[in-house]
Formats: sequence, structure tokens, C-alpha cells
Amino acid sequence: MKQLALPLIALVGFSSYTLYVMLQAEQSLLQFGLQLMTRADTAQVVIDLYLLATLACVWMYSDAKARDKSLAYLLPYLALTVVFVSVGPLLYLVLRALSKDRPAPVSSATTTETL
Repeated sequence: MKQLALPLIALVGFSSYTLYVMLQAEQSLLQFGLQLMTRADTAQVVIDLYLLATLACVWMYSDAKARDKSLAYLLPYLALTVVFVSVGPLLYLVLRALSKDRPAPVSSATTTETL
């Protein structure tokens, strides 16, 4: 339950806020993103954000692979990450916490044998 609470709260809160902002916005999401890239200071923040998003995508891919999930399973999360950055990984974490198919923990016998 602990693994579910924080990502669920963040997902609901941030998604709600994002929806509210998008309904109030005077320009499209694409126009806003392009405008951010016109100045060095805001472009730096966008680049930093997408570097972290890339790291999240790499983690989601390796985690999904370890849980024997297909790339087709992962594509919606990757698409959400490309558009809304944190929504994709947050949704992935929520659904992962609700899932019963987590990889088996590594036993201490296996760990000591490999050392």
C-alpha cells in the first residue's frame, strides 16, 4: 500500500492541475512548449525535464522487461511521458503497485553464490 499512496496522490493532484491549466490556457500545449524553447533560461528547464523523462522511460522499459511485459504494454506510458512528462511514469508506478505480477525477489542464496 505504501508503494501506491505517493504516486497515486501525485498522479491525481498533478493531472487535475494540468487539466485545469489546459482548460484555462490561451494557447495550445505545442505553442507553449515552442515558446519555452525560445529563451535560454526556460529552454534549460525544458531540456532538464526531458532528460529526467528519458531516464524515467529507460527505467520503465527495464522494469517492464523484468516483469515480462511487452513493448506494446509500455507504449501508452512512453507516449504520456513525451507529452506530459511526469504523468506517464506516475501512472506506470500506480498500475505497477496495483499489479500482482512483480518480479520475484532475489534470494540471499543466489546473491552469495554469485559473489
